[in-house]
Amino acid sequence: MRKLIIKRSSVKNNIRVVKEKSGSAAVYAVLSGDGGGAGIAQLARLLRDEGIGRFAVSEVEEAEALRRAGFVDEEILMLRATTNREELERLVDLNVVCTISSVDTGMALNALAENRSTVAEAHIQVDTGMGFGGFLVSEPEKILLAYRSLPNVALSGIYTQLHSAPKGEGCQEQLSQFQQVLDAIHAAGFETGTVHAAGSFALMHKDFTRLDAVRAGSVLLGRCRRTADDGLSAVGQGEVEISEVRWLPKGHTVGVDKPVTLKKPTRVAVLPVGYQNGYGIERPREGGFWAMLARWRRARRASVLIQGQRARVIGRIGATETVVNVTDLKCSAGDVATFDIDPLYAKGFVIEYR
Repeated sequence: MRKLIIKRSSVKNNIRVVKEKSGSAAVYAVLSGDGGGAGIAQLARLLRDEGIGRFAVSEVEEAEALRRAGFVDEEILMLRATTNREELERLVDLNVVCTISSVDTGMALNALAENRSTVAEAHIQVDTGMGFGGFLVSEPEKILLAYRSLPNVALSGIYTQLHSAPKGEGCQEQLSQFQQVLDAIHAAGFETGTVHAAGSFALMHKDFTRLDAVRAGSVLLGRCRRTADDGLSAVGQGEVEISEVRWLPKGHTVGVDKPVTLKKPTRVAVLPVGYQNGYGIERPREGGFWAMLARWRRARRASVLIQGQRARVIGRIGATETVVNVTDLKCSAGDVATFDIDPLYAKGFVIEYR
């Protein structure tokens, strides 16, 4: 059995870092993608125990999973706008804070709420340069139309998304554009409610982006773009049992893509995990020669722990199996091997919190 181990102490450490960086700003824990692969309900319970009770999701099913898990009164923000009537029905039934990113999405939500004789809550999304969605900053009149013409929608917040370029290029300009939108709304006599812009990257690198609230996602698992002194802990460890231990002769090859030729007799262990399970997969990072060189070096150093002993991967990680050198180790089939893995890419694992 493959197990994905989530260490509670590591998550709690990251929560402390997030709270310190957030200051007085409220924290929305972004739980998209099944809690970043860490299990949405399990992670949400740990977050609530540590004082974070606002959540953000990207799919209706994620909001349903939280409500089913007992998160009845907690605020859930849907970070994706929709005009699909079925989705809107479910979101309103779940008492989820919706996103309005255009005149069309605002009218669709208002019409549904009006037909049900209710008021739906929503945040306005503003596009300051990401392009994923939101009202354009050059069209403030459309944003004001949402405040003036949606009587069955309670607008309780407004947000934008910031670039996560390596050096944070453009963040200040994006915030300046966002502030112009906020000024236009205030000048028209409307309140903006909760204002938020910072995601994980901006939270950790740009203090001026905090505003009223922040959205913390990958930072909770220590999987955002890191600095040496950020205080975060990478969360996610895989466990599998060794399938087989065997000797391979000198000259034998290991691997499919660019096989490695053994220079001497080698005792190897075969692990039932590979890149199809997410082992060895990394999030895309900035490009360039030095970044490519760093990834190559990490690949060459890939290793696992077997009963506290380090065993280096031979050749490249396979699709569903990985071979490691155990010539100088005491181990046998059935022993447990542990390795670092990003929960976001882990597939075929049973999640276990410890």
